[in-house]
Formats: sequence, structure tokens, C-alpha cells
Amino acid sequence: MTAIQLKKLLVHRISEINDVSFLKALKTILDSKTDAEVLMLTEDQRQEIMQSKKEMQESLFMDQKTLDKKVAKWASAK
Repeated sequence: MTAIQLKKLLVHRISEINDVSFLKALKTILDSKTDAEVLMLTEDQRQEIMQSKKEMQESLFMDQKTLDKKVAKWASAK
């Protein structure tokens, strides 16, 4: 049985249930599997993310290895 077939079967079976406490128990189970944690961001945080995405698209970044070399060179120059 595919996931889609199983979902249809479950929807049909649930629609036949009138026991409120049982339906609440099912809801609790479903909520535990479907609740996605929503991360609330400030406008500044959203802007920072958008700017970072733009920089990535434009290849305006360097990989960690290159950055480590630059920092090591900078640190040894002092």
C-alpha cells in the first residue's frame, strides 16, 4: 500500500469515528509528527539572510580552508 492510498484509507476511517476523546488522542499523535518548529525572525535577521543568499549567488564568499589560511597569515604578520 502506498502512502497516498494509506492516507486516503485513514481519512475515510477517521471520518467514520464519532468518539471525541479518541479523535483528540489521534490529533495529539498527529500533532507530534506534524508540528514544525516555527522560527520567528526580526526584520533585520530576514534582511541579513537575504543579503547572505545574494552574496552566495554572486559567489561573494570564500571557503573555510581559504579563510583559515588568510587568518593564519594575518595572525603571523603581527
